[in-house]
Amino acid sequence: MDRPALADFLRRRREALRPGDIGLPTGARRRTPGLRREEVAALATMSTDYYTRLEQQRGPQPSEQMLSSLARALRLTEGERDYLFQIAGHNAPTSYPVTTHVAPALLRVLDRLADTPALILSNLGETLVQNRMADALFGEQSGYTGLARSGIYRWFTDPRERLRYPEDDRDRQSRAQVANLRAAYGSMGPHSRAGDLVTALHKASSEFTDLWERHEVARRFEDHKTLIHPEIGPIELDCQALFTEDQSQALLVLTAAPRTEDYEKLQLLSVLGHQPTARST
Repeated sequence: MDRPALADFLRRRREALRPGDIGLPTGARRRTPGLRREEVAALATMSTDYYTRLEQQRGPQPSEQMLSSLARALRLTEGERDYLFQIAGHNAPTSYPVTTHVAPALLRVLDRLADTPALILSNLGETLVQNRMADALFGEQSGYTGLARSGIYRWFTDPRERLRYPEDDRDRQSRAQVANLRAAYGSMGPHSRAGDLVTALHKASSEFTDLWERHEVARRFEDHKTLIHPEIGPIELDCQALFTEDQSQALLVLTAAPRTEDYEKLQLLSVLGHQPTARST
């Protein structure tokens, strides 16, 4: 681990960012350039003291998970992320699944979406990052582990996952989940995380197996859906998707038509804030 290089790199990347780059208001004039240490720490979900010690060459060696969080917080490119891993004493994660690093271009768009639910998903239905409004609508979705990281897997193995959809729309959602996985399977191949997910779902769900045999393939670029919130009730939303060039990640933005009851419900949701939802273990 090269402590001086790590400290200098973190400081320089922090100073290169501006509040507007991560969706924060510019506010009063700052005494130093870039983001504050506490802002980077909050984005990386770590303590300010821990991050400060890294910049002061005093911290312990960060874990790979911590480095991934820092790379996302500092909006690093893949090359910058690999360099961060190397100077921190870890192998560059070039062989890691693409889902370990959120596309900076999608993050820049997400940072500017504060008044409507938005989240970034992998092509396996894993929530990589979500804004405060998505927290309020769906609950925290990025903390699952193992196969349960995939919303597709949870859809077919955890009945609670379906409660946010009206009963008469669940069959359509099941078909869409399988069609999305089929698209990922086609691009990633059978000996991949997509293949592992397909194998596990065949064992866990006869419904999945029946739908898989239809060979339907689709990546939805837009959708109209009704979601059921535990306190607000049903909300009709339009869902737009912005994909990375390799189709491995997508930014989903959910909006309601202005001056409608559903738009008013979204405004109420922003006031209510995060609602606890059932979680897989």
